Amino acid sequence: MISRVKGTQDFLDLTLYDFIIDQARSHLAVYNFSHVETPIIEHLELFQRSLGEHTDVVSKEMFVIEPKGEASEVKPGEKICLRPEATASVARAFAENGVQTTPWKVFTYGPMFRYERPQKGRYRQFHQLSIEVIGSNSIAQDAQFIKMLDRFFHEKLKLNNYALLLNFIGCAQDRKAYVEKLQGFLNSPAAAQICGQCLVRKEHNVLRIFDCKTSLCQEIYKNAPLIADNMCEQCTSEWKQLQEQLSLLSVSYAYKPTLVRGLDYYNKTVFEFSSENLGAQNAFCGGGRYDQLVGQIGGREDQPSIGAAMGIERIMLLLEQNLDKLRIPQKPALQVIMPFAKEQQMLALLLADELHAAGITVETLLEGDSIKSMMKKANKLGAAHAIMLGEDEQQNRTVTVKNMITGEQVIIAQTELVGYLKK
Repeated sequence: MISRVKGTQDFLDLTLYDFIIDQARSHLAVYNFSHVETPIIEHLELFQRSLGEHTDVVSKEMFVIEPKGEASEVKPGEKICLRPEATASVARAFAENGVQTTPWKVFTYGPMFRYERPQKGRYRQFHQLSIEVIGSNSIAQDAQFIKMLDRFFHEKLKLNNYALLLNFIGCAQDRKAYVEKLQGFLNSPAAAQICGQCLVRKEHNVLRIFDCKTSLCQEIYKNAPLIADNMCEQCTSEWKQLQEQLSLLSVSYAYKPTLVRGLDYYNKTVFEFSSENLGAQNAFCGGGRYDQLVGQIGGREDQPSIGAAMGIERIMLLLEQNLDKLRIPQKPALQVIMPFAKEQQMLALLLADELHAAGITVETLLEGDSIKSMMKKANKLGAAHAIMLGEDEQQNRTVTVKNMITGEQVIIAQTELVGYLKK
């Protein structure tokens, strides 16, 4: 047997997945967001420019597509890949399609791809819901955006077991000056024992050292300079404004000065929603501001923006722990039509067609099984009623309807079946 690819999964029951998407759709509509779709495949260069050459995603985790045959001669700059995230794709769509109205408030969802070690809540093909506001310079937009997410998790999905972690990493000039200070600290005797991975990040992507999970490194970084103490006057003012507005909006958060996010395009506001119930991979939503991304990927001008992505699989893990609190729509009642012999199958098809036209959910058993086997199957399917068609019913133009919960049986005219089932 050929098994599924490692790090992927089959969704045989999409009830919870669909519930999350439906709740997100209705919630985002209240905030005037529109649904967009971008391709699953993109030029590799898009992510090299946006995420950064030395990020883990680009350097280690990309699924690059290698064409074969006549198409195998790929010109430089034309390599394509499976998208590892959606923000860069949405920014490209904004720039390439010449969107004029800003702020452009959109969301998209679907599969993303990263080659990493599969574990709880982490897959090589995973699903994200990405939400973007492109073309807004206001820090008040950040506060409303974070409040919108917090309300979605708390009110729509009934989650309580999570924390919002928040940081402010300043503008490009702030980070340039801060990186020099941080490099000075890392070159001092106080940081002589950092791990090998941090030594690499120190040279290529120094802010990522704070993502290190090594306890010794984390202890060392407690004494590192903080970016919040090294920001310009405007960023310091905006950071103060963001905190005040979140407090006014009753958003609880924890300041995490080492939170930087793993992608290069972030600046100023960065945040994560995390839950201890997810284990080591505890973040289920993360995002922040990205003011230079549109310009970096070739847009005519920079568009200050903010966005977030939430992992649908991780949210599903959280929701599975409190399904009783959710108003998940019930499936419509199922009616099962059981023709006793081949002679009644044509009548069964006609009745089923009439019920389908009336919007009634029907399963027609046409395999020629015994009455006992068909009744067992109706039970297994969770049928509300079994609609039995034998020789007598065919001749008398009636049906025998059995309530599968109470066991009660009634004989009614075939013409009355739709009305009976809709009561």
